[in-house]
Amino acid sequence: MIALRAREITMSLTIYHNPRCSKSRKTLEIIQDNGIEPNIIEYLKNPPDAATTEHLAALLGLTVAGLLRKSEADFTEARDLPSLEDNTALARWLKQHPKVLQRPIVVDNDRDLAVIGRPPENVLELLQG
Repeated sequence: MIALRAREITMSLTIYHNPRCSKSRKTLEIIQDNGIEPNIIEYLKNPPDAATTEHLAALLGLTVAGLLRKSEADFTEARDLPSLEDNTALARWLKQHPKVLQRPIVVDNDRDLAVIGRPPENVLELLQG
């Protein structure tokens, strides 16, 4: 268990979560072990719209292409993949192919910061903030 108990943590977090992913489950566990109940978005059931995906990329300091899991079959076998330089088209494409989205993404809604929970301990950057 990784917990920061030195101070009371009150924050609003959102996790784009895949319950079948061990990294995503571990990231959620770290958050909850620190007394925070995040807003959980199961992005495979409720994929983010293009504007949200572009916002997530901006919070992470990435292009939308930086959010891609390029080893996923949905990416490697895609016949409808737009240019990786076209953030808007790629964000729309990700809504139709959410398995390709990096996971988990955790957003600190109060400070407009985000991290990718790979490794899960990356979430500590937000918790220690």
